[in-house]
Amino acid sequence: MALVKVGSIGDMAENTTRKLDVDGREIAVYFVCGRYYATDAICSHAYADLSEGWLDEDDCAVECPLHGSKFDLATGKARTLPATQPIRTYAVALEGADIFIEVE
Repeated sequence: MALVKVGSIGDMAENTTRKLDVDGREIAVYFVCGRYYATDAICSHAYADLSEGWLDEDDCAVECPLHGSKFDLATGKARTLPATQPIRTYAVALEGADIFIEVE
């Protein structure tokens, strides 16, 4: 596993999302609920870009812009239908002002 720098703390405002290409993978990084999260950027139900979805600040979740499925940002678990499969999550580490995610 490797840590990959994906930005700096000052790069993202609260309740925002950024999509990145990390070694050919589309990954969404979220700053919500006072924490940084990272998941696959593509919904597990249908090909939709979760970085274009809506953040639920109360539940620390992202809602798919295509069919409305919600995913827990900490676990990747699908919380609502039509999605039934989770999305992959990535560990996030803060070192000084830098944001890193752990990728295989």
